[in-house]
Amino acid sequence: MFDHRKYKVFETIKLTDRTWPDQSIAKAPDWCSVDLRDGNQALVNPMNIEQKSRMFELLVKLGFKEIEVGFPSASKPDFDFVRKLIEEDKIPDDVTIQVLTQAREDLISRTYESLAGVKKAIVHVYNSTSVVQRQQVFAKDKAQIKDIAVQGAILVRDYAAKYPQTQWHFQYSPESFTGTEMDYAVEVCDAVIEQWLPVFADDEKRIIINLPSTVEMTSPNIYADQIEYFCRHLAQRDAVRISLHTHNDRGCGVAAAELGVMAGADRIEGTLIGNGERTGNMDIVTMAMNLYSQGIDPKLDLSDIIEIIEVVEYCTELAVAARHPWAGELVYTAFSGSHQDAIRKSINFHKEHQLEHWEVAYLPIDPRDISREYEAVVRINSQSGKGGVALVLERDYGIELPKWMHSTLSKLVQQAAEEQKVEISPKSIKAIYDTHFVAVDSQWQLQSYDLHTEDDQVSAKFSFIDRHYNGVGAGALEAICDALTKQYQCIIEVVQYDQHAIGSGTDAQALACIQVLIDGVEFTAVAQAEDSSRATLQALLTAVSHSEIKAVAVVA
Repeated sequence: MFDHRKYKVFETIKLTDRTWPDQSIAKAPDWCSVDLRDGNQALVNPMNIEQKSRMFELLVKLGFKEIEVGFPSASKPDFDFVRKLIEEDKIPDDVTIQVLTQAREDLISRTYESLAGVKKAIVHVYNSTSVVQRQQVFAKDKAQIKDIAVQGAILVRDYAAKYPQTQWHFQYSPESFTGTEMDYAVEVCDAVIEQWLPVFADDEKRIIINLPSTVEMTSPNIYADQIEYFCRHLAQRDAVRISLHTHNDRGCGVAAAELGVMAGADRIEGTLIGNGERTGNMDIVTMAMNLYSQGIDPKLDLSDIIEIIEVVEYCTELAVAARHPWAGELVYTAFSGSHQDAIRKSINFHKEHQLEHWEVAYLPIDPRDISREYEAVVRINSQSGKGGVALVLERDYGIELPKWMHSTLSKLVQQAAEEQKVEISPKSIKAIYDTHFVAVDSQWQLQSYDLHTEDDQVSAKFSFIDRHYNGVGAGALEAICDALTKQYQCIIEVVQYDQHAIGSGTDAQALACIQVLIDGVEFTAVAQAEDSSRATLQALLTAVSHSEIKAVAVVA
């Protein structure tokens, strides 16, 4: 049954002098959301009035100036929603609604009835022109299909004249454009434009020719060739806006739209997050964010991606994938240890050098731009590394550990992740850090200390475990080691030590980190205090408290 020979290679057009590969996108196209029409008709449970209203409000808030709101001649819910928008004055003056209709008089008449009283509207009429549709669905030849398009254009034009108070825009789609011979597609669209152009002869571009990839049939470069060919050969190219409506059957809907803009298109139809028939429509959020990440104003405000997702999921009753481009919950999250380490270093480099442009490893944009907080950037599981664990403590708790501690802490966190077989939360990481490095029995809490320097030697008296201990050394740390060595008859060797301030001004605290060998066994501890000497001494006591050494009968 799985036999590739039942399919054939798509026949391309001859365009040896194509120019689109040398072009780049320098500005955002005109956007038209079709969430309320194309997106809605693809849902298992079509939106109700409340859901449609909420979606429309979101689209307006995001900055869409053209919104396809339904197919009012096809269903009463669509008709009623269009009437609700108009009668309740829900359409801002700078927004033009669009409605779809087939090229049939009864449907066109009903469409204009739904739009009575609207200030501005786009009437979008279509008929299918592809070889397969002509031969297998409609059983009509080229001339007959072209006549359907022309008669539809005439009806759209004539019915509009009955409602002179409205500013009308006309749009025609040769449905299944990509499966249509290009010369024939141009011929049909020229004929439609010929009926409409006199209406708008001295006006702004109010004719839209929409070229849909109704079913994505080939690679995006072939679609770009089709768009460039069409734009070159259309008789009245300068009088119209070329719009694209790509689908995602091959997973290339966004790429096809982007290359189509490079090939000459002015306008893009799509849906938020790509909801649509089969594998979906062109994803406007993805394409707009692609532009944004290249320093191009997308002309849409996508700064609150969380709200966008919430509304889309509520209205469509479909979950947004965690790995969805730009919008997904996990797209700015790194679990890999090497990725986490690179992100941490790169972000710190940005802070240190105050770079003008964002260039952070593994993060194509700053997640905060679209309301994703840094808490989500690095998350910890059994695959995570030492850099990520350290970054979580630094990011969420302001605890900056020396590099030599990263590995020690990471091993403990990884062990917990492997045992629990789940992601380790920042709160759990902090608990592991506190338990293994900070927590200390009350008897090992430093009660007081007194330091005296004489002849480059520090004499010190320490109080803990309700006793006083004396020691000498080159500094406070060496002095307390001397005292503990005499009391416990052990060998204490300081392997690593780091001390730095947390915060600034009068509220600054000292954080001391220490790693010692006690009779050859390694122990690590951390202590925080108002002064650096107390923090250092307590860190050592905490490390010693984790060992199993016991006091011997010596005089302190």
